[in-house]
Amino acid sequence: MRPENRIPTGRLCRPKALLLDFGGVVVLTRHNPDWPERLAAHVAALLRDVGAADPRLPTPSIAADIRAAAIADSHWKNAMSRPYAPRELRHEEYWGDFVAADWPAAARDAVVAEAAELCRVMGHLRSERTLRDGMLDLLDAARARSIPVGIVSNALAGQVHVDFLTEHGLLDRFAAIVHSDAVAMRKPNPGMIEYAAGLLSVAPADCWYVGDNYDRDVLCGRRAGVGGNILMEARKTYDPPYDLDLRPDAIVADPVGLLALFTGMTGEVAA
Repeated sequence: MRPENRIPTGRLCRPKALLLDFGGVVVLTRHNPDWPERLAAHVAALLRDVGAADPRLPTPSIAADIRAAAIADSHWKNAMSRPYAPRELRHEEYWGDFVAADWPAAARDAVVAEAAELCRVMGHLRSERTLRDGMLDLLDAARARSIPVGIVSNALAGQVHVDFLTEHGLLDRFAAIVHSDAVAMRKPNPGMIEYAAGLLSVAPADCWYVGDNYDRDVLCGRRAGVGGNILMEARKTYDPPYDLDLRPDAIVADPVGLLALFTGMTGEVAA
């Protein structure tokens, strides 16, 4: 249910650092419906190249297993919002256990050996990303105030996010980038925020954390004790996998709303 009251609770600190989720906050994503078939064609070519193609594993069967793996992974992610300190799924686990568990051994071994790159390819094929309106203005405002900005994001392949930032000339705008696959933990594990804050030499209590999900982000911010636990609305914000008795310190519709909140708390910059 969408909350009617978006007024900040008054618990927001004056931030010394700004930590942002990637998908839903820095960018919006749009899924490509044919991504399993495109990825299956890529995997089939890989198997042929390494001599692991098998007549028992035609390309449509590969696509069906890729679709099934995505559904299983979604359920796994929802379950991992319950433990206090969940870990991230390893690339090899995703391909060896979720996709290729019943494949011929040679084919399974081949995708496990290339699991990291396959996760990167999958990330690019699965979704298209666009920078959210107002994000550049927010980054400019933080830079003008010498307040570092970091990314704290769950990602099976964080390199996909880095590729996007590099392509758009934004990589140097972030003083710290923490992806779950790189640190072997995932939100709502508070270690994600604690690690990012440490990279910026700031205590979590002096950071704002901005995410778009209750079960991953708001819960993670509460566990880490951030000084500003902010929810930004995105496509699945109000569709959590289960009910949680959580209230963020503020709710914003988009980076434009976050910028207004941020400048209101940090003041004007001297000319």
